[in-house]
Amino acid sequence: MDLSAIIEPVSSWIDQEPLIFALIIGLIGAAIISGVINVGAMAVVWMDRKVMGDVQRRFGPARVGSRWGLLQLGADAIKLFTKEDSIPIGADKQVYVWAPIVASITTMLVAAALPFGALNIGGKEYPLVVANMDISAFYVEAALSVMTVAIFMAGFSSNNKYSLLGAFRGMARMIAYEVPMGVCVIAVAVMAHSLNLVEIVNSQSLWYAFAQPLGFLIFTVALMTDLGRVPFDQSEAEEEIIAGYTTEYGGIRWGLLYFQEYINMLLGSILLVLLFLGGWNGPNIPLLPPISPMIWFALKLIIVLEFLIWTRASLVRFRIDQVTDLGWKWMLPLSIVNLAWAAAVGLYFA
Repeated sequence: MDLSAIIEPVSSWIDQEPLIFALIIGLIGAAIISGVINVGAMAVVWMDRKVMGDVQRRFGPARVGSRWGLLQLGADAIKLFTKEDSIPIGADKQVYVWAPIVASITTMLVAAALPFGALNIGGKEYPLVVANMDISAFYVEAALSVMTVAIFMAGFSSNNKYSLLGAFRGMARMIAYEVPMGVCVIAVAVMAHSLNLVEIVNSQSLWYAFAQPLGFLIFTVALMTDLGRVPFDQSEAEEEIIAGYTTEYGGIRWGLLYFQEYINMLLGSILLVLLFLGGWNGPNIPLLPPISPMIWFALKLIIVLEFLIWTRASLVRFRIDQVTDLGWKWMLPLSIVNLAWAAAVGLYFA
């Protein structure tokens, strides 16, 4: 079959209609990345329940979907989708409805610029990323912070004092920890001489977790805070403010907000692996050289996720004043010290 008869007209059409072609490619990429992210987040929810069950000496999901409970999340989703969709009296309806949507859009914005591993073809690695931007590290960190806006929208619009308290706590936490988190990203960029996540991964002949141990620690704590994981889940502290910003939500809207937390957990873990743990770098695995980078990336990601789940099962919730004090009095000054260290090392090895 003569492929030139097909390729030449398509190439000519692409040259004539570049915007339409870009739109089509964007829609295809969005569909693929949405599927990957949602399936990955479902796996994270299952792993969270199973690991928590093991730590607390329970079975965890063990009925729906054989003895492993693999279909439990599907059963929960059906239950939430069929529940009555109600809006509280006195709530700001438009903001209330849009809060879960903003949370969902935020995760897709983050996912678009995150590399999800690489394939080794012919001895050359090809990163799996939708938008390989020059400032992808800065873009992802900025987009992650938009999730807090969705939290504030949900809490402010619910006409509930507990929801409003949860929203205020979320904003206070964000302001205290987004700055040191961003400074750590700048420190990595200074040492890698790039803000491109793919180039940052390729520059890590030595993992930045070892080159910047202080920055790695600060970024990990700040990421846990940004994700709202225990011991930093003050925005939805059940024992203190019922369920915080989700108190007045139910059905599918609550399900969206709940699921976005796990999507953010997956995306944040991927960002940590890319910035500090060498991404997909690792020795070739015999008999599997094409997918060897994907295997290393998946192993590192699972370890980070296990750590986040372990901390949730092991630590107690801090008070909100302790969280803000830690952010302003310790994390911010130490992040600046780490930036100075990264600048000195980066200039020396430039």
